[in-house]
Amino acid sequence: MKKILLLIAILCVQKLNSQPYSISFAGVGQSTTVNSIKIENLTSSISLTLNGGDILRLTGTTAVNSFENRQSTELKVYPNPTADNAILQMHPPKAGSAVISVIDMTGKPVAQIQSYLENSLQEFRLSGVDIGFYLITVKGSSYQFSGKLLCNTTSTGKISIEKISSNLSLDKDISDSGSKGTQVIVDMNYTAGDRLKFTGISGIYSTVITDIPSSDKTITFNFIACTDGANNNYPVVTIGTQTWMAENLKTIKYNDGTLIPLVEDGVAWAALNTPGYCWYDNNETANKATYGALYNWHSLYTTTNGDKNVCPAGWQVPSSTHFTTLLTYLGGESIAGGKLKESGTTHWLAPNTGATNETGFTALPGGNRMYQGTFADIGRNGFWWTTNGNETTEPWYETMNRNNSSVYGARFSRNNGFSVRCIKVLAP
Repeated sequence: MKKILLLIAILCVQKLNSQPYSISFAGVGQSTTVNSIKIENLTSSISLTLNGGDILRLTGTTAVNSFENRQSTELKVYPNPTADNAILQMHPPKAGSAVISVIDMTGKPVAQIQSYLENSLQEFRLSGVDIGFYLITVKGSSYQFSGKLLCNTTSTGKISIEKISSNLSLDKDISDSGSKGTQVIVDMNYTAGDRLKFTGISGIYSTVITDIPSSDKTITFNFIACTDGANNNYPVVTIGTQTWMAENLKTIKYNDGTLIPLVEDGVAWAALNTPGYCWYDNNETANKATYGALYNWHSLYTTTNGDKNVCPAGWQVPSSTHFTTLLTYLGGESIAGGKLKESGTTHWLAPNTGATNETGFTALPGGNRMYQGTFADIGRNGFWWTTNGNETTEPWYETMNRNNSSVYGARFSRNNGFSVRCIKVLAP
């Protein structure tokens, strides 16, 4: 009898674990259109990117296997037309090396990569495409796919093809009654309790939401303008009553367009009593996109920067009180760092203790430039300025470390180069 009851319990658990959840997406605020969504499973480190009109179906292993024979074998390109980037999806008939090419209207290949493709749904991101019409081809040893792409936005960047995921399941040609076109359902392996990070993108707007889905639902992104004086756009995340930038600041201009001086020489940096910024190790290529810039405190202090704002319009450098509000909401400074730090060891050196990034804040270890002009601590520590300080007291900063889950506050020299995370100014 006990064995029968145990078997029934096991079957019930298996049935529960294989129950799929359907997640759809919507936008409010500055835009109601969702162009694409990046989904990251913070528990298992699986990630994928969807078109804004797609449905995410969270399934257990059993449910995923049941769809293996329904994979698409054609090349899908979306959104199309595109305004910024596009996703390429294909399911090769056999595993092996293939060449992916982007060809312009003159027949000239403008981007090309060779990649090993598995015998499952493969996904690539195409970015940096300039305005025009393009043919995209995927050529393997015994097959060739092709598709067309129209780009209606001018770009000055270099076209890039980047592999972003594989082994996805696709159920195509599922349409809502009364809707036009095809709605794609994309499966993602999911275990109950996994925390997902959703990054919704709509043109220049990007919003981060974290959630532990337990039923069918719609994720609604509140798109908020966050563009700095150098026209860099930032993802944003709301935590409690506050809205923060979800990346470090990387502007080279104040929001009125005035340049902030770039100071690379260490001796000159140590002697500054005026604004200055730099890239870690003076390497913009390696560090700008990931870690942002390092600013001395003079860049932020209105008495020395001419009353200018380094943050995007409607945003400000946080005070220590802003950080206190954040840390209190997260349960206190002794555990808040774990909830704020990016999980894993892609950027943080091991052990990255307690890091879950359950807030979506994605704090990174951008290191610092010491007041003597030398660089230190990338991968080990992150440092963020506050506005607290004046001409006679050393300013206050907040820091997180790879070895614990805490957030520490302290004072240091105005000539240190630290990161900046801006906070949205609340309406009066």
